Amino acid sequence: MKIYTSLQEFTSTKKTIVTLGTFDGVHLGHTVILDRICNIAKQENLESVVLTFFPHPRLIVSNDSEIKLLNTMAEKAKLLEQKGIQNFIIHPFDKLFSELSPSEFVKQILIKQLNIQKIIIGYDHKFGKNRAADFNDLIAFGNEFGFDVEEIPAKQVDEVSVSSTKIRNSLLEGNISLANDYLGYSYMLSGIVVKGNQLGRTIGFPTANIQISENYKLIPKNGVYMVTTILNNKIIFGMMNIGVKPTLGENLLSIEVHLLHFSEDIYGQKIQVNVMERLREEQKFESFEVLKSQLEIDKANTLHYFENWNA
Repeated sequence: MKIYTSLQEFTSTKKTIVTLGTFDGVHLGHTVILDRICNIAKQENLESVVLTFFPHPRLIVSNDSEIKLLNTMAEKAKLLEQKGIQNFIIHPFDKLFSELSPSEFVKQILIKQLNIQKIIIGYDHKFGKNRAADFNDLIAFGNEFGFDVEEIPAKQVDEVSVSSTKIRNSLLEGNISLANDYLGYSYMLSGIVVKGNQLGRTIGFPTANIQISENYKLIPKNGVYMVTTILNNKIIFGMMNIGVKPTLGENLLSIEVHLLHFSEDIYGQKIQVNVMERLREEQKFESFEVLKSQLEIDKANTLHYFENWNA
């Protein structure tokens, strides 16, 4: 898959089949659209294109600085590539772009820049300034400029009964199992391994502290989770704590992973953690000894879980 950081970078001598949107989570509901795009691209010898925008349009149009997203752009790109998409365009979204009228958007972006043959959209898609245009307007533009328009029916998407909002809420409630069912894969956290206070190793549970640079990334509810990560092409099982480490008297949020049967130095490495199941709430313990005893229980439960786990 080719990745472009603006529309201007993209060129294609072949006609394209396009879909556009935030695709936050690249979840089962999105899969209906993405599979359709890829199938038609193969059948009709078209280039498949997903167009998205960054920052999230709500940050610009509604000044919604509180919005948290399910994927970083790198994670989204990886997921779209797995689906078979050929071209992923991440176009900067700003006030000027948001002012494009529906007609300008179609002529300047879809036709001139993307060389469009067909566009597929979800049943509730709106576009152009103030989200003024919808599917019927797109049909009219298609008739005028010679491209095909297909809307994924509400029934097909609703059968999956998934939305990014449902997934966000599940993660914030700590219901990782439900979130993963909606996503169709395990929720991931990606970041750099940095040095922490290294107290974990003094009680036999050294941890990799993960620093996530994208402040818009949604972090699940505080607690202890069972996780997997891939290091040097091997799946490593582990348990992760998200929280403020109350036993240590700290109050800054941290994400720490204890990798089972693993002792390599991975400081500075990029790591992806796949969150499998929630073990328990974060707790404040009366001593390090009690904390260590609980961690031993967590470790036993984690090992038992992965003994019966199928990748």
